[in-house]
Formats: sequence, C-alpha cells, structure tokens
Amino acid sequence: MAGEPQDDCLFCKIVAGHVPATIVRETETTVAFRDINPQAPTHVLIIPRAHHKDAAALAVADPALAADLLREAQAVADEEKLDSYRVVFNTGAGAGQTVFHTHAHVLGGRGLEWPPG
Repeated sequence: MAGEPQDDCLFCKIVAGHVPATIVRETETTVAFRDINPQAPTHVLIIPRAHHKDAAALAVADPALAADLLREAQAVADEEKLDSYRVVFNTGAGAGQTVFHTHAHVLGGRGLEWPPG
C-alpha cells in the first residue's frame, strides 16, 4: 500500500534506521543521504519517509510530499554550497531506477553536460 513501509525496500530500511547511511539532512517528511556510488563530487539522495514506488506515483498520491523533496533539494544544494546542480528522478527500470522507492538525486560540484550519458 502506498505510503506504508515495505519490508523488502532498502530505502524504507534506511528511514527506519535498520540500514546505515550517511545522513546529511532530515525533516519530518524526508531523509537526505550521500549516494554510495557517487556520480559527481556531490551526490545526495532525497527520499520521502513514506514509501511510494516512483516519482509518478508520488506526484499522484501526495503532491505536497513531492514538493517537499524539491524544497529539500534546494536545502541540500545550499548546505553543500552548490551554485548550480541537477535534480534527477529516475522513474522505472528502463530509466535507471534500481530502488523502487521515490528518490531525487542531487548532483553537483562539477560541470554537468546535457544530455547526460
């Protein structure tokens, strides 16, 4: 069920404190932590505490929570002293999503060319 923690979800386990992560920010609705396989000098993931499988599902179920993720992206960028950065939501396996719990990647600290990859 959307919003409920999932026993088999890595990010739900991080939210619950059962799996360690390098936490950089926490709010009532979100947790931000460093990516274990960074793709840029700054690579932070921001996840909602509530489980939603991807950004599309989150946007439909809880638009205010989706907005919280974007606000936190700016807060992370400010704390990391990034004057420019990229926010990426991978939605679906074909787009590179490997953990099916909504998460925003905040990437910065180097030039980010477009299109990526």
